[in-house]
Amino acid sequence: MTASLATAFSPFEALAEILIPHATEGDDGSHDIAHILRVFRNAMRIHAKEGGDGQVLAAAVLLHDCVSVEKNSPLRAQASWLAAEKASVILADLGWDKADIGAVVHAVTAHSFSANITPETLEAKILQDADRLDAIGMVGAARCFYIAGRMGSGLYDPADPLAKDRPLDDKAFAIDHFEVKLFKLADGFQTAAGRAFATERHARLKQVLDLFIDEI
Repeated sequence: MTASLATAFSPFEALAEILIPHATEGDDGSHDIAHILRVFRNAMRIHAKEGGDGQVLAAAVLLHDCVSVEKNSPLRAQASWLAAEKASVILADLGWDKADIGAVVHAVTAHSFSANITPETLEAKILQDADRLDAIGMVGAARCFYIAGRMGSGLYDPADPLAKDRPLDDKAFAIDHFEVKLFKLADGFQTAAGRAFATERHARLKQVLDLFIDEI
């Protein structure tokens, strides 16, 4: 399974075959190997336009969610730090040099919205953009509803779906998360290529909400 899946990470399939067993943990379907692969494809599309170290970027993508922390956990803001720490150990055991490990660690640490860390390197900027692309658009909407179900939230407030006369509460209602976070992501992309892809996906995300509201 790992070998056949690794081919999807071309041209870094050899690295992927080694790192896929470390890439995810737990049973969160919004941060599973399918998510890792989508982020990798986003990252490679941006990398093709922006440049950067492909090997460092691929490793950072493969390990950016290697520690699983639930969205409602008090440790959520530390998730990227924990993943970066684990990634550094994995790569050191593989014989990577300190500079490349440091580059991966920074990218993994800075990718998270919750960590609130500014990415300083091109690889870190690409990973953050690639990960955020998976949080908007059609897949982003699907992940939002998936996580809401996982957390026991409702789809929407039947009395006031768009929160016109109440505070937004994305812990209680799934579609509140669109305004609380998802619609804000497109303004924070780090690369020109990432911003271009985000514009298209942001439009799709708004269409999802518009169609959802039309049906209720």
